[in-house]
Amino acid sequence: MINVTKTYLPDPEKYKSYIDKIFESGWLTNNGQFTKKLQAELADYLGLNNILLVSNGTIALQLAYKLAGIAGDVLTTPFSFVATTSTLVWEGLNPVFVDIDPKSYNLDPKNIEKSITPKTSAIVATHVFGNPCDIEEIEFYSKKYNLKVIYDAAHAFGVKYNGESLLNFGDISTISFHSTKLFHTIEGGAIVFKDKNLFEKAKNMINFGIKSPTEISGLGINAKLNEFQSAMGLCVLEDVDRIMEDRKKKYEVYYESFYSNKQVSLQFRNSRGTLNYSHFPILFKSEDILNNVIKELNALEIYPRRYFYPSLDTLNYLSSVNYMEISNDIAKRILCLPLYDSLPDEIQEKIIKVILQLTEEN
Repeated sequence: MINVTKTYLPDPEKYKSYIDKIFESGWLTNNGQFTKKLQAELADYLGLNNILLVSNGTIALQLAYKLAGIAGDVLTTPFSFVATTSTLVWEGLNPVFVDIDPKSYNLDPKNIEKSITPKTSAIVATHVFGNPCDIEEIEFYSKKYNLKVIYDAAHAFGVKYNGESLLNFGDISTISFHSTKLFHTIEGGAIVFKDKNLFEKAKNMINFGIKSPTEISGLGINAKLNEFQSAMGLCVLEDVDRIMEDRKKKYEVYYESFYSNKQVSLQFRNSRGTLNYSHFPILFKSEDILNNVIKELNALEIYPRRYFYPSLDTLNYLSSVNYMEISNDIAKRILCLPLYDSLPDEIQEKIIKVILQLTEEN
């Protein structure tokens, strides 16, 4: 079975060497030695100042909203993983969708201003498939209307924008280290802060608000990364450059096969950003063609994924939501192809062959 991705697992002996040390120390969580080490190494590798590791990427978003002090309406994208919207609703915020650019798939800044009301407090935008948003335009409107900016950068590990980490932009960026990601800690995530004071406040917030054994500084929750997760992260980080290079080769094979095919479209990439080869989305001319491709690939036990479907403005727990025409159109026609470092060449050739045959027929 070939899925859209495959979790990278490091040398078991390397991981076991960390586990042995955890057993020796008896320290399993609560900011242990490997969590501290991973946080420092990620800050160095990614070029970050204020990065805080947390238990998953979803709670990273929830914490970001709390720490940014946002309330009321939040402008956000309808084309993202469901957590981008569900976390807003979970925290009592009102998502106001802003339709996307049909080429980049990111929130379209041209639609921001007309969506702003006195109740609007923030913009939550996703760097879709690791493709940087139009940061300058979003920053322009955020300053004009005094709005906080939070970036869901779940897919953006290692991506640079104008030569520096994409995670450094906005008031807060969040990232996922789920096992399906390019870099992972089994489950996990991180929050990156522009404001060091927020970073310091967040350290207590992820540990029930506890500042010291005798002091609780404020409202908190349990969002800590444990030592077993951190150990996995340290192992994967040692290999991540090779992982990315291997994924790049697979990505380029897909790209060379499809970029001149007039029957499909590829994501328009922001020229100021780098690639991390986390996903390979392909847009078909119709949902029928997409479904035919899925059917044929599934028959070969190959399982691409409809990222992102459905468009989030159609979620059944939302009310009074405007229909996002472009997002719904893209969501119905887009498919992410299997892409990971160890994807067999012969399987990738089968995937390409099926798509070329079915698009030629249509």
